[in-house]
Amino acid sequence: MDTHALTWPKDGNTRVPYRVFSDPDVYRTELDRLFLGPTWQYLALANELPNPGDYKTTFLGETPIVVTRGEDGEIHAMVNRCAHRGNLVCLKRQGHTDDGLTCVYHSWNYDLAGNLKSVAFRRGIGGKGGMPDSFKLADHGMRKLRTDHFAGLVFGTLSEEAPPLAEYIGNEIGGRLGRVMRATPKVLGTTSQMLHNNWKLYVENVKDTYHATLLHTFFTTFRVSRLTAGGGVAVSEGGGNHTSYTRGRADTLGAAQSDKLYASIQSMRDGLSLTDPRLLESTEEFGDDITVQILSVFPNFVVQQIHNSVALRLVLPKGPTETELQWIYLGFEDDDEAMTERRLLQSNLVGPAGYVSMEDGAVGNFVQRAIVGAEGEHSVIEMGGFDHRSDNTRTTEASIRGFWHAYRPLMGY
Repeated sequence: MDTHALTWPKDGNTRVPYRVFSDPDVYRTELDRLFLGPTWQYLALANELPNPGDYKTTFLGETPIVVTRGEDGEIHAMVNRCAHRGNLVCLKRQGHTDDGLTCVYHSWNYDLAGNLKSVAFRRGIGGKGGMPDSFKLADHGMRKLRTDHFAGLVFGTLSEEAPPLAEYIGNEIGGRLGRVMRATPKVLGTTSQMLHNNWKLYVENVKDTYHATLLHTFFTTFRVSRLTAGGGVAVSEGGGNHTSYTRGRADTLGAAQSDKLYASIQSMRDGLSLTDPRLLESTEEFGDDITVQILSVFPNFVVQQIHNSVALRLVLPKGPTETELQWIYLGFEDDDEAMTERRLLQSNLVGPAGYVSMEDGAVGNFVQRAIVGAEGEHSVIEMGGFDHRSDNTRTTEASIRGFWHAYRPLMGY
C-alpha cells in the first residue's frame, strides 16, 4: 500500500487519523523517513564514553547503532552491522575494547570510527581462496552517522540533509535544555519498559499538558503540578520540539479555589498524606521557581525535571503497536550526598511504576485497544486553538499539534 493513499483530514493538525497508530505500512515508512531521515536523535551522554575504546549500543528507530570514543578522542557512531553478512558487530549494551570492533561471525575487524581494518583469511590459505584482488578494505566500512553534542548530550543522524544540531533544537528549546543539563551529568540508574502501543501515542502523551493533572491524581492531590498554577508551553517554530513548565509554588486561583475545582472533577483525593514526606521535599536548584519541566526533541527524545528528579527518556519503536521506553536517571558531578539521596528518592515519581508516570504506561494501550476498527476515524486536538504557538498556559494541545506539523511533511501527508 502507498502510504500517500492516506488522506489527512482537511482540519490539518487538529485531526489525526487513527490509522497512523496501527498501520504496518505507515510504520515502515516512519522508520525510513523519520528515523533514518533528516532528524537528529539522542545516542548517549558524552561522559558515558570517557576513554578511547569505550562503546555503547542504541537505536535509530529499529536500526541498531554503536557509539564509540575513538583513538582520536572524538565520539563516533555507526550502524551496528557488519559490512560482510549483516551480523551485529557489538553485542553488549556497553563495554570497552582495546582492539577495535570485531564481528564474531567471521572476525572482520573495524577501528573505532567504523573503518574496516582486517578480514580473516583475506589472502586465503596456501594460495587458494581468499578475497579477489579487487577487494578494498576502504570500500567496506560500517555505515557512519553524523554526530554532534549539545549540553553534554550526543545526537546522531544518517542524513546529510539534517540541519546543524543547534539549529535543529532551536534557541528557546536549547536554552531550556541547557537549563536542566547545567553541569556534568552522572547516571544514577536506568530502567526500561515495554509499552503495548504505538510510539507516537507515548510522544503525544509527553507533549500533552492537558492530561497531566487529570490522569495523574498524585500530581493534584499533593500539589506537585496543577493547571491552576503558573506556567506555560514553548513550541519550536517547526513544531517538533517543545517544553512545558510549571511554576508550582503558587496557585493563580488560590489554594482553596483550586482544591474545590479539582475535587469537582475527581482528580484530587482529600485526606491523603505521605508516610515519608521527604519524597516531595525539594530544593531550588535552577533559580526560576519552575518545579516541573518536560522537554522533547523530535522525534523521540525527552528530558524531564520534576522537583529535583532529572531523567532522560528515549522512545524506541518496536513495531506498529509496541514501544520500548528507556529511562536514564541523572544527577550531577557537583551534587553533594544529600542532593544525590534526594534525586534517588524522587526518582520514585517516574519510571515504570512511578507515582506520576505509571498511568502513562497504561493509557496508551487503552487508546491502542479502543481504535481497533476505527482506522477511518480521527482524534480531535483543539484545546487551546488550532496552531502550535507557544503560550503562557498549559491548558492547550499546541505542542501535540506541533508534533504533527513536523511529522506530516516528512511523511508526505
